[in-house]
Parts: sequence; structure tokens; C-alpha cells
Amino acid sequence: MSSKRWVPISSRLGGSSVNVDTQQQTSVRTLNLVQALNDALDVALEQDRRVLVFGEDVGRMGGVFRVADGLQAKHGKERVFDTPLAEAGIVGYGIGLALAGLRPVAEIQFACFLYPALEQIISHLGRYRHRTRGRFTIPMVVRAPYGGGVHMPELHADSPEGILAQVPGVKVVIPSDPERAKGLLLAAIDDPDPVFFLEAIKLYRSTRVEVPEGNYLHPLGCARVVRRGDAVSLVAYGGMVEVCMKAAEVASREGVELEVIDLETLVPLDFDTVLASVRKTGRAVVVYEAPRTGGFGAEIAARLADEAIFDLDGPVVRVAGWDAPYPSFASVEHHYRPDAKRVLEAVRQVLTR
Repeated sequence: MSSKRWVPISSRLGGSSVNVDTQQQTSVRTLNLVQALNDALDVALEQDRRVLVFGEDVGRMGGVFRVADGLQAKHGKERVFDTPLAEAGIVGYGIGLALAGLRPVAEIQFACFLYPALEQIISHLGRYRHRTRGRFTIPMVVRAPYGGGVHMPELHADSPEGILAQVPGVKVVIPSDPERAKGLLLAAIDDPDPVFFLEAIKLYRSTRVEVPEGNYLHPLGCARVVRRGDAVSLVAYGGMVEVCMKAAEVASREGVELEVIDLETLVPLDFDTVLASVRKTGRAVVVYEAPRTGGFGAEIAARLADEAIFDLDGPVVRVAGWDAPYPSFASVEHHYRPDAKRVLEAVRQVLTR
């Protein structure tokens, strides 16, 4: 699933543009998602004094999943530090830091804890470029783990990306593997606008891939085809990419080749890649972990109806969570979170209708 290609970028040191030595990208390490994100934050802190990392238990403890482990000891308490348990305050504080010329990276312990901060997000974070007619932007990243698959308690496994994607002025990024995550996080920190960077909890330590050392960028707003096929296009992001890949492997053994698209960035959306795939296969299944109604997959389905209706040989089918709170009981979690079996059922549906 991981790409072995990466694009060196110019990093910013004290506001000046500095070319990165591409020779530094020749060495790689095998990392899981937590380690790759930690590496990205370390690189950003090292190369740009404007970068600050903060959140609940981020400093001394390194965050609830240890993504910031060791960063305070290396970069100091003034640049990596703990905050009170107040998500609205964390986001509002970051807005102020960004307006002052810094590049804050805030961690929210779990994505569903963003709900108390929605007033700051909707009323302020996404509006400053518009409100000031482009004179000010908010170069802030808000990181948060999301999704289930690891038996989390209530309000720890929600997938609020659809809510965030509806906020004008913010970007939403959801990586699916460690190598992509590092390059996307560095790109998000370098971006002049606010970026929500959501990380699937299920993927934190489940996969290890080769990750280049140093500073490199995977541009935001670019989807990728992670598996080629000609029967059905599976459109997914984050933790559901792994699910779709498993479904594609099973289908391949039956002689059906599924194409898997990893959106990576929901806002801005690279719909051209999705459209090109669906025009080739003629069929589409959209897979997401959030509740079915109003989820981001509904946006994909609607746009396919707008722009690919004459290319489709069957209905666009969605595989999603149910319209209910994410279950806090481990014994029923597998009924809620989409799996390869449900994806394959959807594939059979679109192939036979």
C-alpha cells in the first residue's frame, strides 16, 4: 500500500525559504504510524522555530498515544507543552498563536472531543482569510485520532470528518499509512490555512513501512490509486483503505479486480482521480466509518451522480457506519465498523444490478 515515491520540498527556517538536500531522502527507516508522525513533528520543530506542539498530556507524557513522545525533552517546554483539559481553549489558543505569526500544531486527544470546540472552529478558525479579505490566514494544524476497531469507550471512536468538511476555510486530511502520513503532516504544517489532520486509531501500530528520513512533502488535495482494477472502484480514506485492500485481495482470488482509491485529503477533494477511475470501471462503492446519513461518502456519491451518471453501469453503493452512536461494547463493535465482508457484499450488489 505504501508509495516509495516522495517529493522533496523547501522547508521554512525563520520565515526564509531553504532548499532541502535531496540526498537526505535516500535513507529510510521502517516505522509504524505513531513513529512516522513523531518523526514529522520532530523535523518540523527542528527546521522551523515558529512551530509549537501542544495539547492535553502532550508535553511530559507525549500524548495519549505517544505521538509526541520525547519531543519536549528534545525541543524544550516552551515549544512542546501541556494544556488544560479544554478543547475550545486549545483551538482558540492556537488561533491566537497563528495570527501572531507562529505555526501551532494542536493535539486533541480524540477527534470526538472536538465537539466542544465547534464554536471556535466554525465561527473563527475557518473564517479569518475571508473575514480579513486575505490579509490574515491561520497556519494551524489540529491533529486528532479518530475511528474504532480497538474497543474504545464511548465518545472515543467517532468519525467527525463530515462535520469538519462542511466548515468553509479549513482543510481535512486523513492518511492511510505511515509513509504518506509523514509527508502529509509536513505539508499540513507548511500550509497557510488551517488543517484538520485525522489519524485512524486502528492504524497507529498495525502497519510498518519504509519512511524516508528528513523533510519531504506529499501535496494536499491529491488522491492516489493504491490498487489497479477494472471491475469496481472502491473509494475510501484513512482506516477504510486497509479494509478495501483486504476486500480487493479476496475478490482478486475470484477473478474480480477491484480498483482502490485513497482520497487522503477530503478538503480540497481530488475528484478528478475518482472520476477517472469510475469512468474506467463503470461502478463505485464508497466506504467510510462515520454514520451513513450525511457522511462524507454521501458527498462522493452525490458528485458521481452529478458528473458520472452516464458512465455508471450500476448504482453508487455506500458502506458506512450506522446512524447510531459508535458502540462502546467490544462485543458489537464489529457490527458497526465496516469490514471486508460488507465491502464485498456491496461489490456483488453493484455487479449484479
